[in-house]
Amino acid sequence: MVARSIALCALLACVVAILGGCAGTEAPKSPVDRVGTVPSEKTEPQLLADLDRKFENPQAHYELARLYHKSQNWSKAEYHYNVALGFEPRNKGAQAGLVKMFADRGDAPKAEQFANRYIRQGSVAVAEMLRLGWEFEKLGMDDYALRTFRQAVAAAPDSAEANKQIGFYYLGKNDSANAKQYLMRSFELNPRQPDVSGALGGLGVIVRTPGVPEGPLQEKNS
Repeated sequence: MVARSIALCALLACVVAILGGCAGTEAPKSPVDRVGTVPSEKTEPQLLADLDRKFENPQAHYELARLYHKSQNWSKAEYHYNVALGFEPRNKGAQAGLVKMFADRGDAPKAEQFANRYIRQGSVAVAEMLRLGWEFEKLGMDDYALRTFRQAVAAAPDSAEANKQIGFYYLGKNDSANAKQYLMRSFELNPRQPDVSGALGGLGVIVRTPGVPEGPLQEKNS
């Protein structure tokens, strides 16, 4: 009986430790929803097997499209991007991927046509535009990324998140003036953003506690 009790206590201790470890290692959530944008390391045969089990699998189609895109198998890439979007029309990774595929194969007019379509579709919600802009940026399509971020700010000038995203875009391009402008606006709209306040500090902006007479932000003297 004693041995059984000791074993039970040890088992419970292990369960508590495991649960505690899981809780402590939870990854922080991204401000921009990036679900469906990071493919797995599955091979073509594995992905085709996934589709044999369930053809209505947008993620598998998306990942296959990326594989075919990379190998310049344009017809298969286009097919699987379109099927992925048929099952999941809001998959911003597939939308941006399709635009990139048209550009890579030398069809600039079609790339522009589809980019304009997806940017217009995303204009119904700021989060949708920001996700699409992030996907364009990730694929190196800076013109489309910036156009999308600008439209998000134009549609919601008082959105802290929209100002933040375009601010960080400019920061990544070493455009300090524009980065400072948008990040300051984002911080004024929502001062509780450690990443924004940290970036502003790096740009020479003193972040003050909201509500003080001097205002929440003050640039350092040169």
